[in-house]
Amino acid sequence: MLGKWSTTEPHPSLKFMVFQHSLTMAQVEKRGGLLRKSSASKKPLKEKVVLMYDEIFMTEDPSKCSPRFWEELFLMKVNLEYLEGKLESLDGEELMKIKDNINCLFQHCIQALGEEHPIRVVNALQTLCALIRGVHQKNKSTSGFDIINMLMGFDKAELCMKNLMESLDSLLCAEGSESLKSLCLKLLLCLVTSVNPYIVKLSIVDDEATLNGMGLVIAQALSEYNRQYKDKEEEHQSGFFSALTNMVGSMFIADAHEKISVQTNEAILLALYEAVHLNRNFITVLAQSHPEMGLVTTPVSPAPTTPVTPLGTTPPSSDVISSVELPLDADVQTSNLLITFLKYSSIVMQDTKDEHRLHSGKLCLIILTCIAEDQYANAFLHDDNMNFRVNLHRMPMRHRKKAADKNLPCRPLVCAVLDLMVEFIVTHMMKEFPMDLYVRCIQVVHKLLCYQKKCRVRLHYTWRELWSALINLLKFLMSNETVLLAKHNIFTLALMIVNLFNMFITYGDTFLPTPSSYDELYYEIIRMHQSFDNLYSMVLRLSTNAGQWKEAASKVTHALVNIRAIINHFNPKIESYAAVNHISQLSEEQVLEVVRANYDTLTLKLQDGLDQYERYSEQHKEAAFFKELVRSISTNVRRNLAFHTLSQEVLLKEFSTIS
Repeated sequence: MLGKWSTTEPHPSLKFMVFQHSLTMAQVEKRGGLLRKSSASKKPLKEKVVLMYDEIFMTEDPSKCSPRFWEELFLMKVNLEYLEGKLESLDGEELMKIKDNINCLFQHCIQALGEEHPIRVVNALQTLCALIRGVHQKNKSTSGFDIINMLMGFDKAELCMKNLMESLDSLLCAEGSESLKSLCLKLLLCLVTSVNPYIVKLSIVDDEATLNGMGLVIAQALSEYNRQYKDKEEEHQSGFFSALTNMVGSMFIADAHEKISVQTNEAILLALYEAVHLNRNFITVLAQSHPEMGLVTTPVSPAPTTPVTPLGTTPPSSDVISSVELPLDADVQTSNLLITFLKYSSIVMQDTKDEHRLHSGKLCLIILTCIAEDQYANAFLHDDNMNFRVNLHRMPMRHRKKAADKNLPCRPLVCAVLDLMVEFIVTHMMKEFPMDLYVRCIQVVHKLLCYQKKCRVRLHYTWRELWSALINLLKFLMSNETVLLAKHNIFTLALMIVNLFNMFITYGDTFLPTPSSYDELYYEIIRMHQSFDNLYSMVLRLSTNAGQWKEAASKVTHALVNIRAIINHFNPKIESYAAVNHISQLSEEQVLEVVRANYDTLTLKLQDGLDQYERYSEQHKEAAFFKELVRSISTNVRRNLAFHTLSQEVLLKEFSTIS
């Protein structure tokens, strides 16, 4: 059976299997700092670098017995796993006992970065990465000052960081290994925190090229996310599930849609927030028009346009927005950073059950809040000369069909913002009610209306969709009163919704597009009068009781005065019209005829402060959110930094000689 192979000689395939097993075991042992096992009775041998790490984790200075200790250490191949594991295994007290040795290691790493020997530089960089990541992981619940003290000591921190930054700067600017520069950048990522001088510099930069470059980086990252999501969505729709729903209907389409998921990018979103929030000059970048990323078609005959700046506003230092109107067809679509951001927001705001998406959704709404407060941003949002076709992602729902992309109209960008807000309102009425996001959503709408009222912008928008969404939200709050009141003050949100209607009632004649739009507002209020009547009954009941919601409910009661006046004024006249004309059910046009004929006898109260709002402030309301967000982003970045991919073997190949 064995043929020409001797019975005393193992088969070659068996030899190979034994060799492969031995190699695998050796690799496993080496990861733990073990070189090999000489026999079953003897202890495994450790790498020399591991033995040297063990000396550092003793309380005495390792260089006392070995003067060349630090010089030899950086000639040894770094064992990242062992070093980080050793740091993780120590508790707080044990770590403090070896603080001096940790400080010493950190300082010698910085010194090694200035040496000509490339292997010392590489090993020093990787050691710093492991050291920073390990100490941060151990102290992530404490302040940044504790981490600094543990790594380099307060007394030497400023000098250490100065030397470190100078060394990294020299390595990055010099001609040399790309992998070495990549490792420098990864080390810098490890060092980034929420408080740094770049925030200050970002707030004052006015260089157009710098701002545009930052905008392009953000737009590229968001576009990539949008593309990945669209690819997954198309793959999902063209697979087995699509065929199944064609047979049995779309009963489960909403549940299946939740499976489409692309990891969110809070880091790039935070960069966009900081730019919009801190630097008013960046607002111009939001509207820089360009062909949609990913398209290769070359635009023809670009024509620059300039947004109209309302009286009393001052544009940022970049005098105008250099926008380009491109042919809007299926092949060439004009886009800009704001459109890309709106598309991104429409995806991440669909599902807020996941913590990361909840944070992303909140940050998207905060960014939109900052934009909605900016006068110059509002100028280009509402500019009739800057029309775009914005294809927002909409959550699949059983009662509506997906709109065809080609049928989307070209409109001012504010219409897309309002569409996004309406979409959020109608798709998140659920058991785990995102109250905070709803409040922010209504605030964005309110601030846009305040601008339209102030500047008398008559926006051609399907306002009925917004009114219908707001009324349905009120109905949801009432039908879930008991459950929601156990967690939230629903009267704050109810008051905001009612006051949006009061804005339309009091000032609608200054910003609604046509007189018929104002008539349609009254028609919707009258048609849905039962919802407003039920709301009044609920808040009246709670405002007359001595409970915790008395004051909050009373405010809603007073805010309903004009809505109730409209209902009580027109309903009897509509009923009389129906009785006189022997009509059991009036058409919309007949109701509107009654409304138009009876405006003169309607008495309304003037309500103050409807067009006023509190401007966004990061401190103190949002400080906790951003602190947790930055911590989460930092942890995620550190976790995903693949230091081991820049192995010494790869770097060695780039060095022709080792001197």
